[in-house]
Amino acid sequence: MCSIRALQSLTKPPLLRFISSTPQSILLNPSPKSLSFHSSRRLAAAVTAMTGANSSGGCSPSDHVAGDWYSVPDLRLRDHSFTVPLDYSLDCSTCPKITIFAREVVSVGKEEQPLPFLLYLQGGPGFESPRPTEGSGWISKACEEYRLVLLDQRGTGLSTPLTASSMTQLKSPEELANYLKHFRADNIVNDAEFIRVRLVPDAGPWTILGQSYGGFCAVTYLSFAPKGLKQVLLTGGIPPIGSSCTADTVYSACFAQTIRQNEKYYKRFPQDVEIVREVVSHLAEHEGGGVHLPSGGILTPRGLQLLGLSGLGSSTGFERLHYMLERVWDPIIVAGAQKQISYYFLNAYERSLGFDTNPLYAILHESIYCQGASSGWSADRIRAKDEGKFDAVKAAKEGRLVLFTGEMIFPWMFEEIHPLRPFKDAANLLAAKEDWPPLYDIDSLNNNKVPVAAAVYYEDMYVNFKLAMETASQIAGIRLWITNEFMHSGLRDGGSQVFDQLMGLLSGKKPLF
Repeated sequence: MCSIRALQSLTKPPLLRFISSTPQSILLNPSPKSLSFHSSRRLAAAVTAMTGANSSGGCSPSDHVAGDWYSVPDLRLRDHSFTVPLDYSLDCSTCPKITIFAREVVSVGKEEQPLPFLLYLQGGPGFESPRPTEGSGWISKACEEYRLVLLDQRGTGLSTPLTASSMTQLKSPEELANYLKHFRADNIVNDAEFIRVRLVPDAGPWTILGQSYGGFCAVTYLSFAPKGLKQVLLTGGIPPIGSSCTADTVYSACFAQTIRQNEKYYKRFPQDVEIVREVVSHLAEHEGGGVHLPSGGILTPRGLQLLGLSGLGSSTGFERLHYMLERVWDPIIVAGAQKQISYYFLNAYERSLGFDTNPLYAILHESIYCQGASSGWSADRIRAKDEGKFDAVKAAKEGRLVLFTGEMIFPWMFEEIHPLRPFKDAANLLAAKEDWPPLYDIDSLNNNKVPVAAAVYYEDMYVNFKLAMETASQIAGIRLWITNEFMHSGLRDGGSQVFDQLMGLLSGKKPLF
């Protein structure tokens, strides 16, 4: 990738001029630069072979089942189920199969209209697509012109969901790790191509919208199956694309941004500084180093810091975190009773993490950065180098700010968080795995012909701005909307505006300057 310093020389003047405490936006169209990078074509060949085989009849005449139309306010929906290979490199007729679920969505009255298709790729990894309850936000906006396809990526939602209960069918850590290796972006793209040639008339190309990790998948799609794409929209989802494993680079940058988010949080809610210190001291002094959680896990000082994952990086996150903390203690209603953390808080803590319903997020998280190298529990190693800045107990004793962590997964979580305990050994195997296949082809991105527009959030805690800009410089023709008006959750918070802005960039309605 090009250096951060070189990229800063391209972007710093407009940022200094336009980015301020008042929400502002700028547009950039970086020129791609060539890289010296050994690009593998194995995934491209797999996608090509799969598309060619399945477009003329596929694995089976019953590999796609479509349901009947049904309604929610202002929308019509139809469910689709596809039977796909677990491993696309194997013989389709004999290899294990999984089910992929997708929901087709149109505005009321447009069921039979010849609308262009738009595929939505959800953030994650390990989270299902939205479940529409009405026509609103970006979904309503998209359905004005498109036939929307909400894909449950493999392992999520109704796509052979890998849950805390279903994964126990795989009886050994080795068997589970070997199964889970097929649930990354490369195979999500294979699934998307499998679906496209069955849904889109004449197997034509479609537009895709990738949010967060869905954007990572979209760039994989752009790398290895660009002929299936008409346009690409990215929202907070431009991945690091260097060779080997980029996790160390990602976490080094993200820890720095997380510190800034902590400082902003405590400036907003200064009363929480002492509350958090007191909770940390209480947990550290408690027998066993923490208190038991409702599910059977344990809340420790380092576990408390995980609240930053959902509390520091999205809109209303600061407020939700503050309102959790204001009810952290039970009242003393009997004289002499011991002070204790409330059940309300402990339950809210577990719900905020969501690992009971979406464990795949934790198990596969660092692998999304790996190509031909292991992650080796990257976030844990980078944290250890940070000279105790994130040592909660030490910070509380010294009267410093107790820093919450951000989007990081640590090995000890598979001991302290009850729903993750059964998967500790498999997670360790995946963290040590080195032979991950490629996820990106920089040569292909340098020569990209597909129109691409991206929303880049300047203060994004999850997808670092500088790293995103490095990658953007390698995608030929990409048009950027850089803004601090939204955080990482911009598509959820201002979906109509974000969708309009990106479509305007592609249609020429929004000028570059």
